[in-house]
Amino acid sequence: MGFIIWLIVGAIAGWLAGMVVKGGGFGLIGDIVVGIVGGFIAGWLLPRIGIEIGGDFISDIINAFIGAVILLLIVRLIKRK
Repeated sequence: MGFIIWLIVGAIAGWLAGMVVKGGGFGLIGDIVVGIVGGFIAGWLLPRIGIEIGGDFISDIINAFIGAVILLLIVRLIKRK
């Protein structure tokens, strides 16, 4: 059941991040991967800078969204060079 929730959170966060960062959408599978990787990035980065959002489903989506946006911005900077 946890794996399915990861996929749902990843899909939502990746899709939202793709909407915010124009040109960042990678299709359904790519958005899921971006969202899941973004969740790991936010899970590592946010506590280190003192930001704690919470532990429920919505806060997981928010965390993954923040991480996915960071990931897409980094990918966009790398692709530009």
